[in-house]
Amino acid sequence: MATRALRRTGKGVRRVVIGLPLVAALFAPLSLGGQEPTVGESASEGGVRRALESLEVAALDFDQPKVEEREVAGVPVLLLEDAALPLVTFQAYFEGGYGRYPRSDFAAAMGLPALLRYGGTSGRTPLEVDEIIAHYALQPRFGTAGGSVTTSMNTLTEHVDTALALWTEMIAEPRFDEGEIAAWRARQLESVRRRADDPGRLAVVEMNRLLYGEHPVGWEMTEDDLVPGRLGPERFRMLHGRIVCRENLVLGFSGDLSWEEAGPMVRRVVRRIPPCTEDLPEPPLPDIRREAGIFVIERPGLEQAVVVMAHPTDVRLEDDVEYFSALVANSVLGAGGFSSRILRRIRTEEGFAYSATSLWTTPRRHEGIVGAMTRTRPENVAPAIEVILETMRELREAPPASHEVGTTVDQVVNGFVFNFESASQVVSRAMYYRAVGLPDDWLERYLEGVQAVGPRDVHDVLEAHLRPAAMTILVVGDPRRMGLEALEGLGTVTTLDVR
Repeated sequence: MATRALRRTGKGVRRVVIGLPLVAALFAPLSLGGQEPTVGESASEGGVRRALESLEVAALDFDQPKVEEREVAGVPVLLLEDAALPLVTFQAYFEGGYGRYPRSDFAAAMGLPALLRYGGTSGRTPLEVDEIIAHYALQPRFGTAGGSVTTSMNTLTEHVDTALALWTEMIAEPRFDEGEIAAWRARQLESVRRRADDPGRLAVVEMNRLLYGEHPVGWEMTEDDLVPGRLGPERFRMLHGRIVCRENLVLGFSGDLSWEEAGPMVRRVVRRIPPCTEDLPEPPLPDIRREAGIFVIERPGLEQAVVVMAHPTDVRLEDDVEYFSALVANSVLGAGGFSSRILRRIRTEEGFAYSATSLWTTPRRHEGIVGAMTRTRPENVAPAIEVILETMRELREAPPASHEVGTTVDQVVNGFVFNFESASQVVSRAMYYRAVGLPDDWLERYLEGVQAVGPRDVHDVLEAHLRPAAMTILVVGDPRRMGLEALEGLGTVTTLDVR
């Protein structure tokens, strides 16, 4: 087996392959060309250095795995064959989620994937479905976001027909068992009641509410959403007919099968998935809060206060220098771990907190947010906020050092191979890129775009889009120990009444 590392060159990505015996040899005393280390020069200082400098390894061009795309009855189908293991994965991406529907449908739309998985089918009880899954060691997954419902099924090749038939039945003919609906509702109610027990989660939830208001991004489950009248089987069937249907579907198959084998399977799946009962409504665009301010949620007795700050930004996910520059800028600012500015200032220099990070969201179709968050002792809240804002101002005033940008680029390059750990992962990414309108070669463009970013690009995007004075700042903590007068020195303070 060989270790692999990617390195940057002026001509793109190259992969260097070093065999394990050679790696072991590099850490042993050696001589090259008959030369022994000179007096006073250890093997590690001399011989190993010369060995490393003399290595000549052929560079290999990066070649992204090619996903085959077909169309069956109007449904896009992506396939990547990989016979390395006797495994097959089916995947389905349905455009549509809770973000497309009114608040009255929020809970049912959120619960739809769970009920597809645990609510049984028209021909099988939930217990019977579970028994088949356990007997054949199948791995079904169902999930949702504001804009989509996704599902997959992984199986041994020898059980592919059984797995496909069950998976299709779960998707196309759900039972929506009333007992399972009641169990899901009970779990959600308990989660709602315990939300305030986690200060970090509370801070994120209330920050989303502050920034996004009544837009779906700002929604969080409440007891009103979970009233039984909004969660009957008929409500789930209505949403199922609008979302989990043929016109919204992209299918993916990967693993130990060819198109000749997959083609009949795809046709069986597509025939079983019903057409949509109506067109998807357009997703609403958020109107994100733009007024600066400091908001406090009082939680007496907390030993750690949570600080979250953000403001809107219109950098989008697209093949554009601003997007790639924002990605690198976010890492330099705070998301890059110990090499980033905010963590270095907050943790290493000031000792205010163990962790701190920046955030920069870049949605495809609407504005995102840029900001930062940390946890610290209540007494350090005001100084920590000042340090974060000061760090932001410094990066607006002058470009970062070349090594700061280089570190981020190297992290992206060195981690690039993890985009291709499995055929199912490659197909899943390709399905998502297709659904949101990104080009098929997006990963190649992404890598090239990141590699092209320099210190001046980072400075330009921060100068254009980062506004420390415009931050909405939310603090969850003990008001007595934080000292509200200290926070008032940073801006107008509003106390939120959150139960």
